[in-house]
Amino acid sequence: MSTEPEPAEEAVDAEPGTPGDAEEGGGPEAGDAEAGDAEGGDAAEGGTAGDAEAGKDAAQLSEAEAELAAQQLERERIEKRKAEKKRIASGTKLSGTAADLLAAVRAVESGAKPVATVFREPEPTPRRTEAEPRPQPVSASAAAVAAGPAPETVEAVRLVLSEGGAPDGLAPQVASLLGEGAGELLRADPWQLLRVGGVRPEQADGFARALLGAECGPDDERRGRAVTVWLLEQAALAGHTALEMSALTAALAQRSVPDPDAAVHSALAEGDALVFQDALDPTAPEPEEEEERPVRVLVGLERYALAEESLADGLARVINSVPKEDGSGAEWERAAASAGGSAAELIRAVAGHGLVLHTGGEASLAEPAALLDAARGLGLRAWAAAHSPIGRERFAGLVGRADAPDAPEPTVATVAGLLSGAEGPGRDADGTLDLGLLVVLDAPQLDVETAALLAESLPDGARLVLAGDPAVLWSAGPGRVFADLLAARVCPQVASRRPDPGPLGELVSGIGIGELHQVEAPGKEVVIVPVRDAGEAVHRAVQLVADSVPRAIGVPSEDTQVITPGHGGAAGTRVLNAALKERLNPGPGRFGGFDPGDRIVYSPAPGRTLPGRVVKADAEGLHLSCAGEAVVVPKERVEQSVRHGWALTAHQAVGGRWPAVVVVLPGDAAQALSRPWVYTAFGRAERHLSVVHGAEQALPRAVAEIPAKPRTTRLPTLLAPQVPTATG
Repeated sequence: MSTEPEPAEEAVDAEPGTPGDAEEGGGPEAGDAEAGDAEGGDAAEGGTAGDAEAGKDAAQLSEAEAELAAQQLERERIEKRKAEKKRIASGTKLSGTAADLLAAVRAVESGAKPVATVFREPEPTPRRTEAEPRPQPVSASAAAVAAGPAPETVEAVRLVLSEGGAPDGLAPQVASLLGEGAGELLRADPWQLLRVGGVRPEQADGFARALLGAECGPDDERRGRAVTVWLLEQAALAGHTALEMSALTAALAQRSVPDPDAAVHSALAEGDALVFQDALDPTAPEPEEEEERPVRVLVGLERYALAEESLADGLARVINSVPKEDGSGAEWERAAASAGGSAAELIRAVAGHGLVLHTGGEASLAEPAALLDAARGLGLRAWAAAHSPIGRERFAGLVGRADAPDAPEPTVATVAGLLSGAEGPGRDADGTLDLGLLVVLDAPQLDVETAALLAESLPDGARLVLAGDPAVLWSAGPGRVFADLLAARVCPQVASRRPDPGPLGELVSGIGIGELHQVEAPGKEVVIVPVRDAGEAVHRAVQLVADSVPRAIGVPSEDTQVITPGHGGAAGTRVLNAALKERLNPGPGRFGGFDPGDRIVYSPAPGRTLPGRVVKADAEGLHLSCAGEAVVVPKERVEQSVRHGWALTAHQAVGGRWPAVVVVLPGDAAQALSRPWVYTAFGRAERHLSVVHGAEQALPRAVAEIPAKPRTTRLPTLLAPQVPTATG
């Protein structure tokens, strides 16, 4: 490992040294106080890259519409599947709060209001619950119809917004959220403005005061209900699929809601939220007649509740079904023996089980690649799906049979492309994916909604392998699917014994177990660049990308990626990208700040980031090249879905790898650092890592002491009664 000397021109030509002292797994990208101001911008739900080529028929579905349609179809299938299931009565032995809760749930289902006693718990344990903004918004606005609301509806909303002193630029979004009659609905309940991403309670309060005058007060039932939903949305942005009741009521009190219990009660009665009781130990036997089962009371949004329940149902179906007999046992064993090592363990596990988890670092990708080759050799229709186009191309290079004469079609897709139908094997007559084995790479990036769609898309008897590195940052969306499944132990788990090679592999492996090792880096694989302040950090990062790394390491600027904790701040992505653009591709930015040749990231959907370049701009919009595919972003969507991409956050970079990476850790990044953030950021480098380091002792402290932030989820509880615990 090397430490950079003071002369700026010698950024990578350094003497060996130690890493002195350099975001939160599952937490928000730090340094940015705006909810949703990360992950390449706020965008409409769904979409796949490359279906907006110039000259295509205007009637063709946009990429957002295409994925929306696919997701809507899957959600309809989920609802149909759930409706056909026999409802099993539960909780008959419960008493006290849990029994009241069950009564409340049934009351809401029957259309009645639940009893208020449900929300009166013993003294809650203090807990910080006000959710930080996630790297991207997952709000109702994401599911709005791409065509947009009627012009007269937008105009009616615009008038109400102007009357209340709110920016009239919010009118299209509000109209999409509230639908027909949005103007009247907003006037009748001004706090509906909180449904718009980025609007905070104090802003909605000001808007309500302007419209309602003396009628406006903190005890207004409409306000309590809206703030309850807003808090649950913020929790989802922070990765939770639900909140404990005590946490929610405490957060409501912090937001000046006089009667938090009544506010939750109102939201539940109106169907804005759902309430659940989950056993604290779902594997414990049924209590005696007089005993009360210990439970936790949770509140969540229907969207994520249905997704998590559907995911549990789908995974239980995969786990409990008998895999299709493609290839004899002897053939599977021969394939395993040929692969050897932990790849052999993976093949043997997949031979007899519907769901298998595979863990490991970058080098371990060779094992699912060997599995894919073996499965195809046995006659299975086998596919893999990666989180990003970069991951797709990287894995495709490892699959030996992908270009074989007997298997001409590609076998690797992106998860989004697989679900939308733009990539992959297509669907059979039943609407399920036409395959026998699906290997999902980058599995920690699966949120509950995406994972539910994948599970419900699998045909009966298909095998599913979830593969990934459990030490990286969790998904941008709600849930911790991979971590929950690893903890639940409901299926075989195969841990790779293949270490990542070289000084970078040694450094990252140590971080994964909480140790920041000094590593020998004779080829300057790791270089530390100490800085005093954020301004110097920006200067040195630009110098590294533009000069030092190309000269000393031989990696050109276009193959070097800068990673920093957040978008805001004096050394966030905005400042770094402006400085890098000025040095690498100066121009006037005539189209929304962009010029041809600019390096960008495009976000067709929340949480998805596609790297690319600006090709040109015209009346159609901004023309991009993303992963070799042409994309046209309409002018009105450029600001919310396209960012400059020389510098990214760790959440944007997860799933990608670059020959050289420059990680910028200014002094104000200390509170943003955690072991998963450092592990993810440092692990994006293939050949060279430069750490522009001003965080002093915050770096080793984060690696040693700060794990991923906990997320409240229900998946293990939902799976427990459906799937027996695995022993291996």
